[in-house]
Amino acid sequence: MNIKTSFLVVLLASLLAAPLLLRFAYVDSESVPDGRSEVVFWHFWGGEDRAVVEDVVKRFNDSQTEYFVRAIAMPGNNLQAKLFLAVAGGDPPDLVNQDDPVLSDWGKRGVIHAIDEIAPTGEAAKVREWMLESAERLSVYDDRLFGVCNGLDIRALYYNKTSLDQHGLSPPETIEDLDKIAFEIAPPGSIPLERAGYIPDSRRLWAWGYVFGADFYDQESGSAIANEPAVQLALNWMKKYADSYGADNLVAFRKGDQSLPGKTFPLLPITDEDMVGRYTMIMDGQWRVRNLLAFQKRRAEQGLPCPEFGVCSLPIPAGPSSRKNAGWVNGNFFVVPNGAKNSQGAWEFAKFWIGYTKPNEAAKTCASGGWIPVSRSVTQSSEFKDYLQQNPLFAKFVELAESPNQFPVPPVVGAALFRRTVEGAAYEAMTHPDRDVGEILQQANREIQAHLERAK
Repeated sequence: MNIKTSFLVVLLASLLAAPLLLRFAYVDSESVPDGRSEVVFWHFWGGEDRAVVEDVVKRFNDSQTEYFVRAIAMPGNNLQAKLFLAVAGGDPPDLVNQDDPVLSDWGKRGVIHAIDEIAPTGEAAKVREWMLESAERLSVYDDRLFGVCNGLDIRALYYNKTSLDQHGLSPPETIEDLDKIAFEIAPPGSIPLERAGYIPDSRRLWAWGYVFGADFYDQESGSAIANEPAVQLALNWMKKYADSYGADNLVAFRKGDQSLPGKTFPLLPITDEDMVGRYTMIMDGQWRVRNLLAFQKRRAEQGLPCPEFGVCSLPIPAGPSSRKNAGWVNGNFFVVPNGAKNSQGAWEFAKFWIGYTKPNEAAKTCASGGWIPVSRSVTQSSEFKDYLQQNPLFAKFVELAESPNQFPVPPVVGAALFRRTVEGAAYEAMTHPDRDVGEILQQANREIQAHLERAK
């Protein structure tokens, strides 16, 4: 089946939306300077992040005289449909930024180029070696570089140090420590639950699974192993919280998180009189450092006392299979669509963004956006070291990004379904404590494996 035929369904669904593409896209209207070739770049960033993107584009354009990048912000959830429509119509952008686990699907369908098809001989392999393992894992399909990771998302455990100190507790290093903190701050009998020490989020089975030693997928046999013993151990541990507090109570408590104004981080105190938020500890990504800094600044300006916050690696369970500094990684990556008219310019811009050619330029980008670099060359640059000295909480996420124990959703065709099915199984276990974890995961694994077989 050729590319255009395989896109038929998507195209039919997209044709109605096609006239809206320009209406909802934010386009840089600056004209292309004489003697330069245009690189059309689609991305999804808005708000403060859009300004960061525009700045890196300007710095690239000012750094040379051969290419001119035109950034087009594509907000909304239909980027894939828009891209398929553009590729099938023979007029795709030259570079696209994405953050969903679609690299394998797009690579298999021929929607995007392998990087070694558009980069100078040997350069794709050099960039692959230059990247952190975590970034490489997000960039590879079928043992070839199909994407270029340009920013990592890492999860760690945030904690309210002031609250821990009040209870005479220290940040957890083991699962046993974590349980002790959670149940001491919010004893299981304290229903209705008004404040939690810690509650596992069913969507984070990926992270805890890797901590417990799971792999989820066997590369050698090409088989899903989402029901392997380590996954069951992790989910049974998570389910213990639903058993202790009551599944309905936890669901009700989490709905309270959703009622917070705007995008309030649930770790933060709600009122000016409070020193503790809805949680004393919560797993989240490095982007929350920005929320903490803004909160601390506001309290300082108002002369209000402010709690002290910290961040640590995910605690590990007892046993030889546990992994230190482990977790689930995802992030943003560039792809070059099939039919791109200026793939060479796209490649040069991608290298500039990630810092392969100029690490200090990437350090500026990452420091401005609060993004984790994809190479030690950038994190070790003087500019980024200065940023980390000013943002010590962020430094922990950079340290974790450099760990070999950070893994993404397996890079297989159907990765998005793989992710949803695992998360759905965790939700089922935590909302139905009467159901057996092994049976839930076995059913999920059958569904994933059936999809993998169909993809073959």
